[in-house]
Amino acid sequence: MIKIKIFALFDYILLSASVLLIILGIFFIYSSGVNSDNILVNNEYIKQIIWAATSLIIMFFAALFDYRKIKRWLKWIFPGLLAMLLFTRFFGRYVNGARSWIGIGALGIQPSEFGKTVFILFLAWYLEKTEKISERRRFFTALCILLMPVGLILLQPDLGTASVYIPIFLIMCFIAGVPLRYLLMVFLAGMLTIIMTVLPVWESEIVKQDIPWVTLFTDFKLRMIVVLACSLVTLTGIIGNFLLKRRYFFWIAFVFGIITFSLIASIAGGKVLKDYQIKRLIVFLDPQTDPLGSGWNIIQSKIAIGSGSIFGQGFLKGTQSHYRFLPQQSTDFIFSILSEELGFTGGLVVFFLYFVLIFRTLVIMKNTNNTFGYYIAGGISSMLFFHFIVNVGMVMGIMPITGIPLLFLSYGGSSLWNIMFCMGLLMSINFRRLDFS
Repeated sequence: MIKIKIFALFDYILLSASVLLIILGIFFIYSSGVNSDNILVNNEYIKQIIWAATSLIIMFFAALFDYRKIKRWLKWIFPGLLAMLLFTRFFGRYVNGARSWIGIGALGIQPSEFGKTVFILFLAWYLEKTEKISERRRFFTALCILLMPVGLILLQPDLGTASVYIPIFLIMCFIAGVPLRYLLMVFLAGMLTIIMTVLPVWESEIVKQDIPWVTLFTDFKLRMIVVLACSLVTLTGIIGNFLLKRRYFFWIAFVFGIITFSLIASIAGGKVLKDYQIKRLIVFLDPQTDPLGSGWNIIQSKIAIGSGSIFGQGFLKGTQSHYRFLPQQSTDFIFSILSEELGFTGGLVVFFLYFVLIFRTLVIMKNTNNTFGYYIAGGISSMLFFHFIVNVGMVMGIMPITGIPLLFLSYGGSSLWNIMFCMGLLMSINFRRLDFS
């Protein structure tokens, strides 16, 4: 009977798709370590095999564990995550321009990777227990839950990892019934902040001539005057809405509140983010503006993908990767190597396996009777989708380079352990889908 229950515990669709993606990843991590003389120059693939084996153990225990029991610990786990992110900011190791790793010697972990799952669990717990409180209070408290880890991660600074938390937040709040106007506020504020942050670099690097209205974002005094004016209009709208109960006052406060926040946040963004990170956000529009710098990665990646054609050049026969033209080719640009050596057909296989994972996650989400599990599955599906779309879009040159790995395939223990723990969580939710307790 126990054996039957253990076999029933596993979702073999999730397990099969995950393992196939991991195996593909190991093969192309190996390929990324082979140079033009067919000499293996690193042992990353061996480390990935070890991480893959341990990740399966992590997945097994996550599936075995009743995910509902974790609720009692979340009020300590989430503050523990924030404390670890704060510790990492000051005492972590620099990797790829960000102080985002902690560990001893060659051994280390990236707390912000595991933080995605902790954030999903904590937000799911909060959204479940606050279903009956006022919409406004529920949303703004949830927003604070988002801003705490995102702020600490941006201070590292790790823009790519921080950006993953935002779609998770938006999707989870949406399925929890948070009014669309509040989610639209977060989305518009985020987009406007990014635009305002990159405009000065866009002017100098792409347009290469002075644009009068961009002075608003380069002249600090002028910006402060605009911030003050927008703040007063926002305050007027809030007071008018509160006293007169007129709807147009709400929308005045809504619009000018977003503008005010974005103006202030873009100042912080310009201070925190490095120049190369800001350039990455705009160089995908025209990589030739900096072909040997920020545009190099996109140019070489597009060459690699294009040279793969339909069926690819063959395993270990890629030129861009083996001549070391692709930077970080075992992590951020693993899909470029795969497409170069397996072509469009290999890319389709990856697309199909990701589709299976996301579709299966949505089925688990639909079938569960537990609200906590429902929210968790929604958060995991949004994380999977965002990682896939951004990474693949990044290597194709249709999205900016943000340093987001391709889950399951990219080299790295932290991301692999974290996503396999999430697969175990999904199995735990599915196994207990009809249990209301």
